[in-house]
Amino acid sequence: MMTTLEMISVLALVPLAYAVDLLIGDPQNITHPVIYIGHMITKLEQLLYNTRFPGSIMKLRGAVVVAFTVGVAYILTWIVLALLEQIHPLLSWLVAIWLISTTIAQTGLARAALPIAQALDRQDLKQARQLTGQIVGRDTEQLDGHELVRATIETVAENTIDGVTAPLFYAFIGGAPLAMAYRAVNTLDSMLGYKNERYANFGWAAARFDDLINVLPARLTALVLPLAVRLCGLNVSGAIGIMRRDAKKHPSPNSGFMEAGFAGAMDITLGGENFYQGKASLRARMGNVRRPLHSGHIRTAVRLMQVVSVLLFVVLFSILVVWRWV
Repeated sequence: MMTTLEMISVLALVPLAYAVDLLIGDPQNITHPVIYIGHMITKLEQLLYNTRFPGSIMKLRGAVVVAFTVGVAYILTWIVLALLEQIHPLLSWLVAIWLISTTIAQTGLARAALPIAQALDRQDLKQARQLTGQIVGRDTEQLDGHELVRATIETVAENTIDGVTAPLFYAFIGGAPLAMAYRAVNTLDSMLGYKNERYANFGWAAARFDDLINVLPARLTALVLPLAVRLCGLNVSGAIGIMRRDAKKHPSPNSGFMEAGFAGAMDITLGGENFYQGKASLRARMGNVRRPLHSGHIRTAVRLMQVVSVLLFVVLFSILVVWRWV
């Protein structure tokens, strides 16, 4: 349990980190901590991945990668901040603010998605495909405008949790060390959590742990979504109804809430056939076919993501204050 001083520290640091992301985002000339986490995961995979072992052993080895990566992310962050505090508390605070801000991707999501809408406005499919390919795992070379919009909205919706509300949730609970540990889990899932031949066993722990730690943040985000939909002037009953009906269709127990909610809010349909390295993958459709997808829906999705994140930030901040002092 955090002491009163630690609680006050978190209540100050997280809002400042959130403000840094809103105002600055991730500076391009500073190496992102996730890059180092990715390098560590790659080295561990090279060390422990071996197809000579049976599936159960590969699952165990994958679990070792998860435990080691998350542990190092948490402990190293804690040690660095503790050492900096011995030099000067303000230095420790500044680094903690920066580290927490790197786990929040609200501005990064907007900066990645909005240029796609602009390219589609210009009917520049080549650039729109290139930009979309930078933020999604599916093949984009042959996608038309409709499918590029769908891919972008699905990414914004899914990353509303992974890239914004869940990092805020864990930062409020445990400051920079827990926020960095969460980002490590998220990175593990993005690198190893695939249901293909290579990672079905080795990436099992990464995928399951990511699902587990996102359970509560995803549901808290779903609770504030209707208010965000209302504030954006969208279809509240549609968001609630489609979320209840279709969220469970998503292969992730968490991402479906936002994708279904976004679809219902905008009266559109998400999901369908995607291609990954030339192989077809069918995702269940979420929403009711009412409006054809266009670039404006990307802007609406970004705005909805931003309002959702602000609302959940206010809720988490209020809960922490009430829990500590009332």
